[in-house]
Amino acid sequence: MSTQTLPDVDTRPEGTDATGDDSPKMFHYVRKEKIAESAVMGSHVVALCGEVFPVTKSAKPGSPVCPDCKKIYERMRPGGDD
Repeated sequence: MSTQTLPDVDTRPEGTDATGDDSPKMFHYVRKEKIAESAVMGSHVVALCGEVFPVTKSAKPGSPVCPDCKKIYERMRPGGDD
């Protein structure tokens, strides 16, 4: 699995499920407008799959992506809020 650049869709992958070395096991798709707020304020975000967590890391190329988020993202219309 690899993380891809998101085309004009209002989500991007963010990490959760930390491993022992403080790096996330997988990344989830999250609405972009909520990422900065979570990173600064410590508030929680809701991923496309329903996972709730505070943003602590950003995905790097090749990072593992939540399979449920990926399926939902792939069904979304580009630029839509569905």
